[in-house]
Amino acid sequence: MQTLGWREWGALPDLGIDAIKMKVDTGARTSCLHAFKLEPFQQNGEDWLRIWIHPEQESMREHVCEAKIHDQREVTDSGGHTELRYVIKSKLVVGQFEQAVELTLTNRDSMKFRMLLGRQAMRTHFLVDPDASYLLGTQQPEPKGVSS
Repeated sequence: MQTLGWREWGALPDLGIDAIKMKVDTGARTSCLHAFKLEPFQQNGEDWLRIWIHPEQESMREHVCEAKIHDQREVTDSGGHTELRYVIKSKLVVGQFEQAVELTLTNRDSMKFRMLLGRQAMRTHFLVDPDASYLLGTQQPEPKGVSS
């Protein structure tokens, strides 16, 4: 079993995100990804989302990706506010770990981290050391231009 620090770098290759800084959040049941704009659409008779993301902290660089809608759920945030969120599935890569995880989508522009890694994704795979950071390495993304 690998040990994570309270913050780690990961990747979401299904969404074209090579590196994203995550807060490891044992208080969150499901992982959460920042999305500032969502556009539902149909593809081959299935419900999909076009997703606009600012993948780097303190950057307005846009990344646009698409994912099949897995579910919609009411999620209560740490401030007690309940919100109906879309849920998608995507492969998550953290260190040697590589597995599909559920991600709820919400606007996290005002939050420090663009992604929260929740308990469901960590269960049976990781231990958490709350005093450590980046135990699995630093994979800062290369600067890129704005994508459309």
